[in-house]
Amino acid sequence: MITSASTTTDSVSDLSASLTTNPIQSNQRLRVIFAGTPEFAALSLEALISQQEALNIDIVAVYTQPDRKAGRGQKLSASAVKQVALNHDIAVEQPATFKKSSVEGMTARQILRTYQPDVMIVAAYGLILPIGVLTTPTHGCLNIHGSLLPRWRGAAPIHRALLAGDDETGITIMQMDKGLDTGDMLYKVSCPIAAEDTASSLHDKLAALGAISITTVLKDLSHYQTQATAQDDTQANYAEKLIKTEGEIDWTQSATVIERQIRGLTPWPGAYTFLAGQRVKILASLPVNASQPTDEPAGTVVSVGRKAILVACGKDSTQNTASTLAITNLQFAGGKPMTAEQICHGNQLNDGDQFTVESK
Repeated sequence: MITSASTTTDSVSDLSASLTTNPIQSNQRLRVIFAGTPEFAALSLEALISQQEALNIDIVAVYTQPDRKAGRGQKLSASAVKQVALNHDIAVEQPATFKKSSVEGMTARQILRTYQPDVMIVAAYGLILPIGVLTTPTHGCLNIHGSLLPRWRGAAPIHRALLAGDDETGITIMQMDKGLDTGDMLYKVSCPIAAEDTASSLHDKLAALGAISITTVLKDLSHYQTQATAQDDTQANYAEKLIKTEGEIDWTQSATVIERQIRGLTPWPGAYTFLAGQRVKILASLPVNASQPTDEPAGTVVSVGRKAILVACGKDSTQNTASTLAITNLQFAGGKPMTAEQICHGNQLNDGDQFTVESK
C-alpha cells in the first residue's frame, strides 16, 4: 500500500547536491507540496494543514492519483487526499505520469517547478518519482513509510508484517532516492503489533503515527537531514504487492500461519475457502495459543460451537498432531457476515463438513 520508487533517467548526483548546498534558514517558511492518495496519506495531510503556522510551512499544492471509478455504479471518485485538499482550498494536481518520454510527463514536471517547492512530502502516492522530480524541491522528497526500514520495503509493508508474524512494525521517514524505499532514514518510531491486529487496525495505528512523525521531522528538518542514517541493504526484504489469490486458505498450513493470513488480509483481499464448491469468507478467528490437537484431515470442521467453529489445520512445528483454528466470524456466498453463534443455530455448517482449497 505504501511505496516510494524512482527511475534513473536523470543524474543521481543532482539529488545529493540539492540536499547539501541549500541549508534551511531558521526564519524561512517552507513551501511544501504533499503527494499521496489513500486514507493513510490523508491523515498526515490533515495534520500538516492544521499545523502550518506552528511548523512554519505553507502547503502550496497537493498531488494525488487521477480520479478512479469505484463502487457498483463505477462513478469517478476522488481520492481521500484530494477530498482533504479541496476541503481546505488547496490546489490539486493529478498527473498520470512524470516520465520524460511523454508530453504529459514533461508538462507535469514543469507545473511542479512553478510551485517552487522547498520540500515534497510523499505518502502512499502510487506514482514513480524520477530523479528529475526528486531533485525539484530544494530539500528533496520525504517519504512516510509504514515499516521499520530496511524491513519491508515496497508496496504492502503492513500486510507483510502481519503475515510474517512480526512482533512490531512502525514508521520511517525517509529521504527518497533512486531506489525502492532505499533512501537514508531521518526518523523511525516503532509500533507493537497486537495479537488481535488486522491489516485494517494496524493501518489506522500507523497512519496516526505517520502524521505525528512527519510533523516531528518538519519541526527541525535541517537537524534530521544532517543526522540521516543509511539503510543496511543486507537486512532489507521486499513487501510484494498483494494479489487476490493470496487469500485462499491452504488448510495443510498450521493454524498459526492461517490465523496470521486472516488478520493480514483483512479487509482486502480477505481470506477464503470453499465448501461444496461455494466460496466462504473467513472473517475472523481467535489467536492461536494452545491449539486443540485433532486427528481429523486438514480442512475438516471438527465442531460447530456457539463461541467458535473449530477447523482442522496442518501440524504446528511444536506438535505431532494436526492443529485447529477457532473461527469466530465467516460469510457464506451471497449471505451476510455471521458469528459462530448464529451459524451454530442454523444448518449451513455441520461437524464433519470439509473446507477445500479450491472450487471443485
